[in-house]
Amino acid sequence: MELSSDYLGEIANVAQITGLDYAKLIGLIVKAANNARMHKKNCKRFANHLKLIGNLLAQLKISDLKEWPETREPLEQFEDALRRAYVLVSSCQDKSYLYLLALGWTIVSQFRQSQAEIDAYLQLIPLIQLVDNKRVRENLQAIEKDQQEYTLEDEEKRVQETLLKSECTWSDTIVLRKSLSRRYPNLAFEEALQTENKKLQDELQQMVSFHKTEQCDVIKHLIDVTEMAASIPSENGSKRFYQHSDSVSHSSHQFENCRGNESPDAKIRKSNKGQKCAVM
Repeated sequence: MELSSDYLGEIANVAQITGLDYAKLIGLIVKAANNARMHKKNCKRFANHLKLIGNLLAQLKISDLKEWPETREPLEQFEDALRRAYVLVSSCQDKSYLYLLALGWTIVSQFRQSQAEIDAYLQLIPLIQLVDNKRVRENLQAIEKDQQEYTLEDEEKRVQETLLKSECTWSDTIVLRKSLSRRYPNLAFEEALQTENKKLQDELQQMVSFHKTEQCDVIKHLIDVTEMAASIPSENGSKRFYQHSDSVSHSSHQFENCRGNESPDAKIRKSNKGQKCAVM
């Protein structure tokens, strides 16, 4: 059940939390979930599930397990899974709003797979299976029954569909305007578009460094969306033109060869084909 944590260019984040034990990792994930700006309900559900696991492990002397090779490996695998889970949850705070919306169902799938992976490694910790303690058994059963439902909100589905269209119409900009106004309540629509455009440029550079061609295509499409939305006439008929920066023009030229005939949603599906779970 290996996750690809470099998918979002977050290797640095993983390195920063290397060496932390399960308790600190769960604490970081819960904190990141509380600060999530996207997939808030999914993050909260995921964090609540990890709290159940943390409460169970707190009753056991987990640190003693690392003294023995036969128990050290499954515990280390379990903590590695928690580190990858942290990357997933923290991405819901830091990454481009439009990018996370476009990849909505992919991220939902990652939450499901991350929980399944963590639960599977939890079962590999022998001490849990051997402890004859009624309270421990009850807590373990509660974890097994706690199958969280990860999904997209109706509004997120609607915005995702808008983002993956080939062309951006006036009605589409209304959808984007409402969505961005909730994400950036203190910014005008044009300013919010420029903020997202800059974030998407940064995402694009990261994906290039990891040679993620399909992801480059999706991000490039989203950059086009922000530019088209900014140039569509406003409701009163006046025209707004997005001021392209040098970096935008450079990126557009550099990655034009990545573009194919596939739709953005097809690119997303292709980018995840054959992967058990790729943390976005």
